[in-house]
Amino acid sequence: MASKKQRRRREKLQRHEYEYVLETDEGEEVLESPRSVTAAGPTNGKPAKEPVGPVGRDGKPIPKPSLRRVLRRTAIFAPLIALFVYLTASNLTVAGLILNVAVLLAFFMPFSYLVDVFVYRMLWRRYEKDRAARRAS
Repeated sequence: MASKKQRRRREKLQRHEYEYVLETDEGEEVLESPRSVTAAGPTNGKPAKEPVGPVGRDGKPIPKPSLRRVLRRTAIFAPLIALFVYLTASNLTVAGLILNVAVLLAFFMPFSYLVDVFVYRMLWRRYEKDRAARRAS
């Protein structure tokens, strides 16, 4: 069963965009008008900036593809690939296992980077199309 705090968070996420809810120190939820929020900015007092570039479902900007993220992803998948090769090819020596894993990672890294580039370009085009439609209306 969800706690009271979790239920309040879930209810807050289900509300429409035009409702801004603030919690007081006593735990009361107070509705704030959208005009006062946009005039004063979000709750921290800073003006809200429109994100430059595509944004994910969680509202965070989608980062550009980078080699650093690909290397991190490869470091995560390398042991899994090694385990898979070890379990499927039982008659391999250690050198053969390392060679097979290296070859598979040599294909995985550029492919992973290209997938990131294609997804980012697709999202960027969608972002530009939405931005143009908002300007036109």
